[in-house]
Amino acid sequence: MFQFLVDTLLRASDLALIALGLSMVYGLVKFPNIAHVQYAMLGAYLTYALYAAGLPLVGAIVLSCLFTGALTLVLHLLVFRRLLRGGPAIAMIGSLAVAMLAVAFAQGIAGSFPRMFNLPMGNAVTMGSARLSHTQLYFVGTTLVLLLLFTLVLFFTHTGRAMRALASNPALAAASGLHAENITRLVAFGSGAVAGLGGSMLALSTGAHLNLGHDLLLPVFAAAILGGLGNPMGAVAGALLIALTETIVTNANFGWLVGQDMAFLPVAYISAASFLILLLALLFKPYGLFDREVRRV
Repeated sequence: MFQFLVDTLLRASDLALIALGLSMVYGLVKFPNIAHVQYAMLGAYLTYALYAAGLPLVGAIVLSCLFTGALTLVLHLLVFRRLLRGGPAIAMIGSLAVAMLAVAFAQGIAGSFPRMFNLPMGNAVTMGSARLSHTQLYFVGTTLVLLLLFTLVLFFTHTGRAMRALASNPALAAASGLHAENITRLVAFGSGAVAGLGGSMLALSTGAHLNLGHDLLLPVFAAAILGGLGNPMGAVAGALLIALTETIVTNANFGWLVGQDMAFLPVAYISAASFLILLLALLFKPYGLFDREVRRV
């Protein structure tokens, strides 16, 4: 049972940071950026390249986050800000094109073979009946610390209050003297940096590969929608619920259904679990489980 909880927490850590960044950006620019998951893929490749060049792992991850955040900001200024003039649908289609270009660029530079990190071997950490690697432990710890810091910034600083005001009512926020463009730029940079961190930490276990972004696309969007697009903390809760569902699907024993002692669903059915949660959310709670906004017809 404890291993089940650990697996759920590990999967939630994979999704939470990227879903958080996606929801942050949506709250300000009001369009779902499909390319966001590919920032995680690019961050993973950048971390691998910097680490292979001789940088310490922590330094490689930090520089990768900064580069990914800078790339996200440049794309916002040069591409998405212009696309948004045509409406959110045009911007979403443009983000799909950007995502495909990012994959093509990564494939052209790094090739299609996964890049595995040559990390020193260490003994697994035993926590009760559960076992996890030091990399996984650091990943979970880093995610929890960042989520705590983001919560403090969002609810207890002037910048956080400005972000919430702008996301809730842009016209009133602008009338109050808030500089919307500066806040949007800050959020764009931060979301890219966080996505790069999430991709880099995930790649330490799975390697940097072209399908990293594609594998994250559905569960990350499902988590963001489940938590309410534009609600960053709701996206984190949505990531936890998606992780719980996926872990149940792959760990539940369905042997009693087929007359066997043990029968488990293949790992490939993880995507089916995300599809199911996403469909149910769109059918019954299209604005998310934690949406409190009063909507007028």
